[in-house]
Amino acid sequence: MGQAPHPVPHKFPSGASLTLEPGGQLELSSAPAGTLGELHEVTGSDLAALRDAAAAAGLELCGYGLDPIRPPRRLLDLPRYAAMEKFFDREGPWGRQMMCGTASVQVCLDAGDNGAGSSGYRSRWRLLHAIGPVLVAAFANSPLRGGKPTGWRSARQQVWANMDPGRTRAPGSPALGKGAEEADGDPRDAWAAYALDAELMCVRDPGSQDWTAPAGVTFRDWLREGGSGPLRAPTAEDLDYHLSTLFPPVRPRGHMELRMIDAQPGDGWIVPAAVVTALADDARAADAALAAAEPVWDRSDDAHGPWLRAAQSGPADPLIGQASRRCFEAAGSALTRLDAPAAVRRAVTDFTERYVLKDRCPADDQLDGVSP
Repeated sequence: MGQAPHPVPHKFPSGASLTLEPGGQLELSSAPAGTLGELHEVTGSDLAALRDAAAAAGLELCGYGLDPIRPPRRLLDLPRYAAMEKFFDREGPWGRQMMCGTASVQVCLDAGDNGAGSSGYRSRWRLLHAIGPVLVAAFANSPLRGGKPTGWRSARQQVWANMDPGRTRAPGSPALGKGAEEADGDPRDAWAAYALDAELMCVRDPGSQDWTAPAGVTFRDWLREGGSGPLRAPTAEDLDYHLSTLFPPVRPRGHMELRMIDAQPGDGWIVPAAVVTALADDARAADAALAAAEPVWDRSDDAHGPWLRAAQSGPADPLIGQASRRCFEAAGSALTRLDAPAAVRRAVTDFTERYVLKDRCPADDQLDGVSP
């Protein structure tokens, strides 16, 4: 089957781009914005245009972290996705579910500077990992598979948890608390080791439709072989491509890309974007959020444990629920200091009152509509 048609052009006048994911999911990538107000206005307009185009084609846009009804089926027959499917099929059905049935709100932030304060990339890296489980839980929106409850508030995160840990879990275990920056070292070193030790998912070959990579070969292995083995020598372009096949919760790409947030219904995307921006860009809020997240991690011997608890229980987990309330309180105050638009602050307040203060998340709305 060839590539499915796009309902709208690839590019919007704003500079945003529209692409298709393997299962037909639409991905709208906004152009960089200088302020939350600009992002809200421009992306809101782009989404309205996209909804109109979809409606003209007899379609309706829906925001779910995991398709609640349809089984995963790949629609795009491209070498990258064929190789990706083969790679993930070695370890079960989870890769196909990720590729063809999941969607997220990917919030992208400046990486930060070289300073030692809250605006430095080390501090931002540590903070975004620390609050990651809070974001998973607060915005969990994928409790159903095949129309039935999965037992997870974020079954999308369950899917990621069952996939290749060398490319889906966080690099290292960012430390929290006093002296954390010294304990962590430079996150660039952790990311470089993570990338080199990840297995090859595919090997580009413009002259072939088969980009399948040999099983068990890491990028480090490929570099060391240097063309003396079954593969040609790698290039800088191959490394760039390899980095695009890594999917940790926070992915550095010159900026920091957060990948742990389920897709949200309607215009709900602005709430995670606003909360993350407020916590990362306001020093007082960053300190408060880091302190709020500490108990979530202090009682876990497994660095992956908080992510799993957040995905399974959502904010109903007592420690994560408490951290969520404190983080959203800090974000609300920061949005006022940052002079965020009233509409954005109102969206965050409404979400806080509807969900966070009640230890609920959007997934609970879906579960309320499912017959026992």
